[in-house]
Amino acid sequence: MSAATREQFIRDVLSNRINRAILANWSSFELTDGWLVAGCLFQTAWNLRCGRAPEAGIKDYDIFYFDDRDLSAESEARVQQRVNAVMGGLDATVEVKNQARVHLWYEEHFGFPYDALASAADGIDRFLVPATCVGIRPSGPGYEVYAPNGLEIMYAGQLAPNPLTPHMSLFARKAASYKQRWDWLQVRTSL
Repeated sequence: MSAATREQFIRDVLSNRINRAILANWSSFELTDGWLVAGCLFQTAWNLRCGRAPEAGIKDYDIFYFDDRDLSAESEARVQQRVNAVMGGLDATVEVKNQARVHLWYEEHFGFPYDALASAADGIDRFLVPATCVGIRPSGPGYEVYAPNGLEIMYAGQLAPNPLTPHMSLFARKAASYKQRWDWLQVRTSL
């Protein structure tokens, strides 16, 4: 990704007041390998492209972390409670998921097997749509951006199935939902 595209992405993400508040409080969450991910990032950019408010229609704000020392649902719930305690004043839902335990529930929830992950970034890599594989976190005085497929396809609105998660029925539903909200998006069979 170009430096200009990366900087534009950071500006777009921070134009969303909820994203800004989450990232401003990041150190309070005490996350191992934590990332703010997915819809709250790319939907903010797509909203801005359409002239909508950055927060328009974003139903939740997802945080991934990776901690394989305790794979229990109770441990994940404690992290969620810690984040809720810090972010409780926001008028938004912030959901926290330990990527080290996704393989324990994914198949039952989505109907497809899911291999164990080695990092939170591995979870980002497996989003159904490569254009949506994005994450951001504070790093020093700035931000670290993770976009394994680049940011250009996100800004171009190119929706294609992810070869790492080739679940066409899930992809088709997700792409149709996005296209209904942002009609300029382009659905493709591959990138």
